[in-house]
Amino acid sequence: MKRRILLLIGLALLLSLLTGCMDVNEPITKESEGFWNTYIVYPLSWLITYFATLFGNNYGLSIIVVTLIIRLAILPLMIKQMKSSKAMQALQPEMQKLKEKYSSKDQQTQQKLQQETMALFQKHGVNPIAGCFPLLIQMPILIGFYHAIMRTQEIAQHNFLWFDLGERDPFFILPIVAGITTFIQQKLMMAGTSGQNPAMMPQMQMMLWLMPIMIVIFAVNFPAALSLYWVVGNLFMIGQTFLIKGPDLQGNKGKSEGTKK
Repeated sequence: MKRRILLLIGLALLLSLLTGCMDVNEPITKESEGFWNTYIVYPLSWLITYFATLFGNNYGLSIIVVTLIIRLAILPLMIKQMKSSKAMQALQPEMQKLKEKYSSKDQQTQQKLQQETMALFQKHGVNPIAGCFPLLIQMPILIGFYHAIMRTQEIAQHNFLWFDLGERDPFFILPIVAGITTFIQQKLMMAGTSGQNPAMMPQMQMMLWLMPIMIVIFAVNFPAALSLYWVVGNLFMIGQTFLIKGPDLQGNKGKSEGTKK
């Protein structure tokens, strides 16, 4: 049941991403039409331009500041998502017992399993899809910011540090840093949930390596402005994970060391 829900949500997110990417090469202006352009992409583009003006047309610094503003704005959603995920992980042992109790694959037994599982959720006040709602809200914002960076023409006309914002990083420093910070972020997330749901560990291990590789490939081929956004966002997420999951990270580290002994 849970897998089906997550699959449907994943497909919905993929559809929204593909729909939004259709006009990624078209400049965003005040005259751009459509809900996506008018209410999401253009306001974010305006925000980048506004801060760049405040900083003396420094669009690189503006991207950093707006990235931090957006991350701070969606931080409550991230905290809610993490708490929901943690609550679900805490119930994994009891859910596993129910699966073992109702191991038969016949329809009646599976219906009983679903009823018992829902009763378990209600008993502990856990909503199995509550953690997905913050993600549904975050994704349009983050994808919209990606569009704003790619489609704001003024960004491509400026440079920042050693690179032109509208061109690829000539030394591939940003793509490498983006990949490393993505790996660290994924690793910290895994450390905060290790031992909670062993069945998910193979998928998590795969994502630990797959995501950084994908980010590096994208960052190498996209303008440096987007790589800068990824690096800043990753650094924020790393700090956020330490603040929110600090005790969990320490606890899992202790468990890991105890296991080795």
